[in-house]
Amino acid sequence: MVAPITAVWPGQPYPQGATWDGQGVNFALFSEHAEKVELCIFDERGRREIQRIALTDYTDQIWHCYLPEARPGLLYGYRVHGPYRPEAGYRFNPNKLMLDPYARWLDGAIAWSDAHFGYRVGHERADLSFDRRDSARGMPKCRVVDPAFTWGDDRPPRVPWQQMVIYELHVKGYTMNHPMVPPALRGTYAALATAPVVEHLKRLGVTAVELMPVHAFVDDRRLVQKGLRNYWGYNSIGYFAPDNRYCASGRLSEFKTMVKALHGAGIEVILDVVYNHTAEGDHLGPTLCFRGIDNSAFYRLDPGEPRRYVDFTGCGNTLNMQHPRVLQLIMDSLRYWVTEMHVDGFRFDLASALARELHEVNRLGAFFDVVCQDPVLSQVKLIAEPWDLGEGGYQVGNFPVGWTEWNDKYRDTMRAYWKGDSGLIGEFARRFTGSSDLYSESRRRPHASINFVTCHDGFTLEDLVSHNEKHNEANRENNHDGHNHNLSWNCGVEGPTDDPAINALRARQKRNFLATLLLSQGVPMLLAGDELAHSQRGNNNAYCQDSEISWIDWELGRERERLLQFTQRMIRLRRQHPIFRRRSFFRGELLPGTGIKDITWLTPSGAEMGDDDWKKDYARCLGVYIAGEAVAQTDLYGRPLVDDRFLILFNAHHGDISFRLPDFGSGSRWLALMDTAYEDGLARDGAFNAGSDYALQSRSVVLLQEQKAARR
Repeated sequence: MVAPITAVWPGQPYPQGATWDGQGVNFALFSEHAEKVELCIFDERGRREIQRIALTDYTDQIWHCYLPEARPGLLYGYRVHGPYRPEAGYRFNPNKLMLDPYARWLDGAIAWSDAHFGYRVGHERADLSFDRRDSARGMPKCRVVDPAFTWGDDRPPRVPWQQMVIYELHVKGYTMNHPMVPPALRGTYAALATAPVVEHLKRLGVTAVELMPVHAFVDDRRLVQKGLRNYWGYNSIGYFAPDNRYCASGRLSEFKTMVKALHGAGIEVILDVVYNHTAEGDHLGPTLCFRGIDNSAFYRLDPGEPRRYVDFTGCGNTLNMQHPRVLQLIMDSLRYWVTEMHVDGFRFDLASALARELHEVNRLGAFFDVVCQDPVLSQVKLIAEPWDLGEGGYQVGNFPVGWTEWNDKYRDTMRAYWKGDSGLIGEFARRFTGSSDLYSESRRRPHASINFVTCHDGFTLEDLVSHNEKHNEANRENNHDGHNHNLSWNCGVEGPTDDPAINALRARQKRNFLATLLLSQGVPMLLAGDELAHSQRGNNNAYCQDSEISWIDWELGRERERLLQFTQRMIRLRRQHPIFRRRSFFRGELLPGTGIKDITWLTPSGAEMGDDDWKKDYARCLGVYIAGEAVAQTDLYGRPLVDDRFLILFNAHHGDISFRLPDFGSGSRWLALMDTAYEDGLARDGAFNAGSDYALQSRSVVLLQEQKAARR
């Protein structure tokens, strides 16, 4: 039973949130325009409000107090008093319990009702009305935590960018069906720390897991009413709290244990973070946290009609990066996850929204300036989703030095090329070599391009080769949601089929995509489950599918085992040969003392491609010769690294092509290492003399290595 608090001291305005110092708890909450703030204390189950404490001390827009009797485990929330004038941007309503923006843990989930809205739902004046119902019973409660944890010798792996292979996964969906994870742990942080899961990641060869949102988030009311969930989690409400639905133990330490276990395997942890908007939606959304604490400070309001929001995100609101306290909130959150939770980096959802100082996207906005000079954040992995939904929001190639970007130009080009579209060989070559047209001018390196063919948003790899159309009926939006421009090809039949020829072609196409991705310059990113041929049944927008549609199927038949082994081999080959992960762009220039260029593009006749060859609209076949002397890296002693020389042949044509193998030295021979035309991806015919023809089968990739003996 929670005893009433009898002692209230002034406390300090910093740090914000509820901070246990070993003797008591300091509470601090920002609100620039509030007239009164009350700290609400709840019983141990969070059902009954047992005490309200007025925060009478106010310093630099921060309301604060110190409770010497408070202890970790205490459940609390806030009631914030002030004007309710939506037409002026103020939406204070003390009848609504507010979550602490700095809360380290949230207990429970929202039990939706009309009481969660600051206005009277259904009233003719909509949000201009005022609702007096108390929302506390249906709200999660903030919990005071003890941050103590034994990290031991945990160290960040600090994998160099050029050595990275990123693996995007969903905490729950990745382990819900894993047969070797104890049932009680499935779908949790603890499951990701189990030996079978960690071993799969190690054998696969990935160097970082990119976790889809784990900040505490909200299941939208409209989805809950349909029996669905906000499965992806891009609906944040707590930027310091790991979402409790992924926690088997109910303890903050579970997340830290997961990070420690992955670090022990040499795997970095990157968080997908959503600082562009919150779960409170538009002017008709609920009042859960920021809106009721200080609406006009936290959100971008329409200057001509402050009751409405500026929406660059498509989610109803945009956080107000122009306000220093909002900028502080985001920076404090990022530093917390690095220093206290030991994560290794972040992928920023709709990152262009963070750069908007006014209306225009400003690549040197305050947020990027602050991150660049921050001694903690400037040293971690920073990945931008370089667009938002506002005018001018598409900013691929325009982020500052120190940032990498999801490269959707790579995705679209590779999908269209292997689909068989025409006129793409020039674009294919640019993307395959690291997109220098996007990143070299700003003196960024190839690793600035995060290359991907699939991600959480869209088709899985299996569905990409099995569907021409999306099949999102399970989302209950009449299949109107999701992208229509998928650049996919079903290989002749829509959806699953028993036709062995079509299934063989689909398997080949999957190998083509994986081989191309893992041989490209830049940082490859795989979608979890693609190596296992995971299908979402044609759903390309499974954001609300907390079900078998999204959960990875770990049952391995013969074909899935082959795909897994092929993926493992390709990642291992990439790791073994630094020429596939150069630190600088190819220049197409002669290498001193070799008589060859660092890179040479070839026609099927074996000749170097000329200007006219690049313009051939019908061309779908080309080769590329890359010289191992062009690694442009040194070993630990500063000596230049020299790799092997490779020839890669690409054929997206529907027919076989005879490709003349080039002769770059007297008596040179080529050893075939990989040919996606075969079901295991292994080449069959061994070594070939230069000048001979290789039977390049339709829709296939071949990797050949110049035999070292030929270079003597």
